[in-house]
Amino acid sequence: MMAYDEGLAERIRQHLGSDPDLTEKLMFGGIAFLHGGNMAVGVTGDDLMVRVGLQAADAALARPGARIFDMTGRPMRGWVVVAGSAVAEDEALGEWIDEGYAFAASLPRK
Repeated sequence: MMAYDEGLAERIRQHLGSDPDLTEKLMFGGIAFLHGGNMAVGVTGDDLMVRVGLQAADAALARPGARIFDMTGRPMRGWVVVAGSAVAEDEALGEWIDEGYAFAASLPRK
């Protein structure tokens, strides 16, 4: 099992606050934050995973530190991984969290 950056996970918790629709789940060798059962963001290693959706994926990949989410040789469409160094500032992290959370909130509850 891969360790993940607990400090980054804690920053996500603080940003999201006490939303009753928020749950946490260990997955992908890291931790995921879900809204209504849909994964929004997560931490894998030192990096942030963000579910942006297919429509926003290209724009998301153009942002600093973002790359295709590919852990198994099969890229996950609609997801990006953002280098931990690109979310060192709370403002940058918050923008990514809000984007992932808004996308997850737009999906049917699981």
